Amino acid sequence: MKKIERIKKNAHFRLIYKKGKSVSDSNLVMYCSKNGKDYNRIGVSVSKKIGKSVVRNRYKRLIKESFRKNKSIFKQGYDIIFIARVGILKCQYKDVEKSVISLMKKFGLVKEGK
Repeated sequence: MKKIERIKKNAHFRLIYKKGKSVSDSNLVMYCSKNGKDYNRIGVSVSKKIGKSVVRNRYKRLIKESFRKNKSIFKQGYDIIFIARVGILKCQYKDVEKSVISLMKKFGLVKEGK
């Protein structure tokens, strides 16, 4: 199983914010743009408003894991950035996973019949 490709550089984040489109719900904001490759790249951003580093890293792990577990139902070839909102603090894993899937559906990145 291939590891998820990550977006790490600040310049790459800014490029996706600039040229990508966004959708959101009460827990997450998602920016997305095509990358011209046959795989998805993911970036996760959690503000210091969410909490200390232990809390921020926990929500980063939840977002990445929910994306990884469901990546087989997502269309390929996109750069995706998830930004956590303060509403995520009252969420468990299932709620985060539901938010990730619903944002991907809103953007039309879920394969047909899934």
